[in-house]
Amino acid sequence: MKRSKFHSRHEESENLCEKPGCISPGEFRAPGSAGNSFDGPGVWRWFCLEHVREFNAGYDWFEGMDAEEILAAQSPVAGWAAETRAFRPTAGVDGMPRWADFDDPLDAIGARAAGIKSRAQREAEMAMDGRFSRVEAEALETMGLGPDTDRRRLRRRYSELVRRYHPDRNGGDRQYEARLVRVVEAYQRLCKSEAFA
Repeated sequence: MKRSKFHSRHEESENLCEKPGCISPGEFRAPGSAGNSFDGPGVWRWFCLEHVREFNAGYDWFEGMDAEEILAAQSPVAGWAAETRAFRPTAGVDGMPRWADFDDPLDAIGARAAGIKSRAQREAEMAMDGRFSRVEAEALETMGLGPDTDRRRLRRRYSELVRRYHPDRNGGDRQYEARLVRVVEAYQRLCKSEAFA
């Protein structure tokens, strides 16, 4: 197999060089009007070797940026300023471990796995108790309650979780809306349970 001298050459490309007046095949990509994004691949310009070299010699990645933006883009920690969900102050409200609580990321992963295992074990124990069905045991687990819960404790916990997850209590942030729906469904299921009759 013959290796190409230029690893970025697209020999199978049927594009022509976009330099006005050039009729050579456009075998090399150059940035176009839009780069890669979540919407899909970017728009590329296609040039022959001679004209892609010319394009690259005059290309300015910092074009349109002010001095502060250029300095921020050149920083060795550029891109790390964005706060991820696991490092936010609200991390851990769903029972998931907060990465910041662990020195070693593997410990956090182990805690998450242990949490999943212990949750399944608690649900099974509650269902085997006979007081709750499997579905009701899952609902209790969603509410963060044990098998010794009474109706008063259930209502108090429901009120607490609704206040925690409702968008009005979180400045209109709807990121916990799915969790709120699960809590409401679990509460309604438990209210119909014979164990709380």
